[in-house]
Amino acid sequence: MKTAKILIGTVVLSTALASCGQSQSGQSQSRQAQTEQTDRFSFVENPGSQCIDVLLDGQPYTFYCYTDSLKKPVLFPLRTKGGHFVTRGWPVQPRANERTDHPHHIGLWFNYGDVNGLDFWNNSPAIPAEKRSGYGSIHHAAVNKTESNGNTGVLDVTKYWLGPQGDSLLKEDTRYVFQVDEEGSTSIELDIKLTALKDVSLKDNKEGVLGIRLARELEHPSDQPAKFTDANGIVTEVAQSNNDGVTGHYISSEGIEGDDVWGTRGKWVTLNGTIEGEDVSLVILDHEGNPGYPTYWHARGYGLFAANPLGQKELSGGKDVLNFKLDKDASTRFRYKVLIHAGSKLDTATINDRFAEFNGQQ
Repeated sequence: MKTAKILIGTVVLSTALASCGQSQSGQSQSRQAQTEQTDRFSFVENPGSQCIDVLLDGQPYTFYCYTDSLKKPVLFPLRTKGGHFVTRGWPVQPRANERTDHPHHIGLWFNYGDVNGLDFWNNSPAIPAEKRSGYGSIHHAAVNKTESNGNTGVLDVTKYWLGPQGDSLLKEDTRYVFQVDEEGSTSIELDIKLTALKDVSLKDNKEGVLGIRLARELEHPSDQPAKFTDANGIVTEVAQSNNDGVTGHYISSEGIEGDDVWGTRGKWVTLNGTIEGEDVSLVILDHEGNPGYPTYWHARGYGLFAANPLGQKELSGGKDVLNFKLDKDASTRFRYKVLIHAGSKLDTATINDRFAEFNGQQ
């Protein structure tokens, strides 16, 4: 029964986002026809399909997707400047040899597992109707601004964190800054302001806050049994994983590597791997101004790459406790930067420089 519910959710998500892809392709062709284009990023709003196409040099870069079936807005998919996907396609656009766990892991997202007792992180169409009262969802409210200037594009949006009865707990104002940093590199900066619309408690919980679900090639090799998809989205259970082309490896700012990164603190983590012969580094930079800095890392070898500064008790084994709270009308700010580098693997010195540059911004 659980598998059937997940498959139904997959169909819902795939159908909801299909029109985004069609719109994106058409826009790419029109942009290619332009002989001059000084602004690298462009944005195409598609209110009917509840998404915004983000184009780089007229080509698909990502979508900002906010269809209700997702239960929160996401950036999906993420890809290198050369077009290689660094995020999993399932359950939206399944690709061959992908894992089929955790249907709420889609692209890049920001939410949390315990907001006034409601689980925002694990919500998805796979949740049975009789259990939905325990889950919250994040609804897109407005596009405040899109802006393109040379190598930089900005998408500014407002969202609301809602309880199952539609009551608002938090207002979220997020500024996404997309940038071409250098040859072979792009980045996405997230500047997030949360404002409490009532007293809000974010009890320590391991499920949060900034998450990326990785492409199969960027997972850590594993000999454990798992479920995988073929190119048609059909699920097959295998007793032992096929690790062909699986090359991911975490390294933290503290020198911790592999699966040992989970449950440790650090100012950044890089995930190095190779996709179809191209070296890739996917890096999440924390910010010194964030609550709970330096963040704990909820980074799993199976493909979840997440920074969680709020779940300290769960991630430290009880050594640290935060239990973050916001009084009504109070605000807090989270800032992260995701580096998508291809063509080589970034070294520690380079990442430290990027971290210092990011944290030196006002």
